[in-house]
Amino acid sequence: MAERADTHIWMHRGLFALLAFAIIVVQLVPLDMRPSVWAGPDLLLAVTLVWIARKPKYLPVPVIAGFFLMADFLFMRPPGLWPALVVVLTEIIRRQHRDFRNMQLLVEWGTVAIGIIGITLANRLVLAIVVAPQAPLALTLTEMVATILVYPVVVILAHYIFGVTRSAPGEVGKKGQRL
Repeated sequence: MAERADTHIWMHRGLFALLAFAIIVVQLVPLDMRPSVWAGPDLLLAVTLVWIARKPKYLPVPVIAGFFLMADFLFMRPPGLWPALVVVLTEIIRRQHRDFRNMQLLVEWGTVAIGIIGITLANRLVLAIVVAPQAPLALTLTEMVATILVYPVVVILAHYIFGVTRSAPGEVGKKGQRL
């Protein structure tokens, strides 16, 4: 029984890794050589937050930090700041996991939206303090709003396609641990 629970967790971790690699590769492929007027959602952030809010056991901190740090290097962003902010947000959500189980989707969406706004503003503030080059404010805000708006779509896809559902209150794992 314990082996089945472990394989289930590792299967979902591998699925997250495949999704993260696919998202990063798609974002790296240039579709248009002109500068963008708007920014699409940060799908890696949305998928990570859905995974953490629904099943926090599926994503340990090193996996999250590793993928976001790799994305920083590949997208030529200042390395370390965005992964650190994402890890802080995911750990806050992980600690509130029991509250998230009973939340309606709108409340969960609002809570995650506040977190996304918080880390986006913190990122801009720190980059401004150290006088690092930044994307225009309009692009940052459109990316933030797009990420917030795409969150429910990612929740639905994660639930119905990838099987990442909320833990039921009182649910125990295969090893007898509380989820």
